[in-house]
Amino acid sequence: MNDKQINKQEIDLSYDKQHIWHPYTSMTAPIPCYPVDSANGCTISLTSGEVLVDGMSSWWACLFGYNVKELNEAATQQLAKMSHVMFGGLTHQPAVELAKTLVEITPKGLEKVFFSDSGSVAVEVAMKMALQYWQSLGQNKTKFIALKKGYHGDTFAAMSVTDPEGSMHELYQDFVAKNYFTEQPSINFDQPWQQSAMDDLSTLLAENHQHIAALILEPIVQGAGGMHFYHPNYLKAARSLCDQYGVLLIADEIATGFGRTGKLFACEHADISPDILCLGKAITGGYMSFAATLATTKVATTISEGKAGVFMHGPTFMGNALACSVANANLKKLLSTDWQQLVFSISSQLNSQLLRCEQLPSVNKVRVLGAIGVVELHRAVDMVNIQKQFVNLGVWIRPFGKLIYVMPPYVASKQQINKLCDAIYQVCKKIDE
Repeated sequence: MNDKQINKQEIDLSYDKQHIWHPYTSMTAPIPCYPVDSANGCTISLTSGEVLVDGMSSWWACLFGYNVKELNEAATQQLAKMSHVMFGGLTHQPAVELAKTLVEITPKGLEKVFFSDSGSVAVEVAMKMALQYWQSLGQNKTKFIALKKGYHGDTFAAMSVTDPEGSMHELYQDFVAKNYFTEQPSINFDQPWQQSAMDDLSTLLAENHQHIAALILEPIVQGAGGMHFYHPNYLKAARSLCDQYGVLLIADEIATGFGRTGKLFACEHADISPDILCLGKAITGGYMSFAATLATTKVATTISEGKAGVFMHGPTFMGNALACSVANANLKKLLSTDWQQLVFSISSQLNSQLLRCEQLPSVNKVRVLGAIGVVELHRAVDMVNIQKQFVNLGVWIRPFGKLIYVMPPYVASKQQINKLCDAIYQVCKKIDE
């Protein structure tokens, strides 16, 4: 599909180009946007008639693809009652039902639920909880430790714990709070464990724990920072070190939550529970922005009995009834489905079909965990050119940096996974020509 064909579509792409600021995009030199007419199942239909197999789950959110009957019905039924009421002084059944489910399915001990509007806000909430927890105890612990190559969102507190070097937030380093960073976990998920991998974090905590409110990390999978899969023993040891030095542990499962890694939550790979847990993305099946931050009773009680007497946060759309209803339908569908078998099937197919890419000179290595497949190249790709090649091959895959990766919906068929893998192989092969 060429630019001339795109510009003939019903969507006013000229207006879009001139007035709508898309994510991570220049307004003076915007990258092409492909006009979407509809999406159904695991496919995205462009207004030009092309149908693309979706390999991204709309930035990792659509567990069951698009136009899901149960989620549509939940939204329609809730709209007939109310789409939203303020959550201050009011509550409703969808929120209570969702909280019950989250408390039941998340790692043990997380019993208090705070709803918000997006993943970044869930992280902001978690960090504020940690700060207010120590403030309530009369301890001046105002810093965080985060992992290098980590990513936690685009808002200011989230940026302060996102990788400080070479990241998308480098521009703002003079303005965000200064925190501590420990080395990226050096032992991969499937490598033999070495306790020396904990040396840097252990030293950092030993020397600075009196200032540290919490360690924040993405369990097992560092997502936007490089799609790095690290060893579960790192997470287990990090939990122990936090306990040893009196530091809270915040697990950011916004990308990994709800089965993506093969466990319902990535923390389960290490059999640990954090003090605070962040959830988002897939919580509503990709239907709308929504998030939750869960905390232990100890954290919630300490904050509530502190000087302020309350937790100082309250988004306008907190506990949105429409989002809660869709989330309930999404989680009901997930938990009543053999999602583990679906993820295992995708994982097996990604493993068998992406590995051949390692034979290509352009490819450094291939890695797969759960329903995540990553092809790491030796050098960064021209994203606009590669994106166009993928569209021409009938798939929607959006690479970044040196990485071409897929996180397909759990209901993707074998034929659709095959098409995604074949497209990746063809594109990587063409890089070498």
